[in-house]
Amino acid sequence: MTTEQIARVTTFLEVEPGVAFTVFTEETNLWWRRGPRFRGSHAADSVVRFEGGAGGRLIEEDGAGTFEIGRVLTWEPGARLCFEWRGRNFAPGELTQVDVRFEPSQGGTRVVLEHRGWEALRPDHPVRHGQDVPAFLAMMGMWWGGLATSLRSQATPRVE
Repeated sequence: MTTEQIARVTTFLEVEPGVAFTVFTEETNLWWRRGPRFRGSHAADSVVRFEGGAGGRLIEEDGAGTFEIGRVLTWEPGARLCFEWRGRNFAPGELTQVDVRFEPSQGGTRVVLEHRGWEALRPDHPVRHGQDVPAFLAMMGMWWGGLATSLRSQATPRVE
């Protein structure tokens, strides 16, 4: 039996779940950090965005074209988002999954992100950078943690 490999990150946003979901899905390019550590494209003008709801895609676009990171599997505004995830160095059929929950908490939103399915990739896959499972999952947690920090900065309370 294979043990499920999950990188998990939790953050708190001072906005209601519906707003948190909107920031996550409609302002993705604003909070998704730039640079080769966070984006597959090395173009300064690359754009990361979600297309549509369930059945839509998470993509990265630049002058060279569009890369599909994954398909949206679940789109429940204000509650849950689930999408496939593949890196540019993934072979066809190699996929992981990101599950994001938006939970009401203390007048804001607790965002719980779980990136799962890493056990489906071979131990020597380039995405692992030669690390054993605990070190790799910790690295992925820190990677998503960096994005969660940017998300928190973007999702500030808004005055209408």
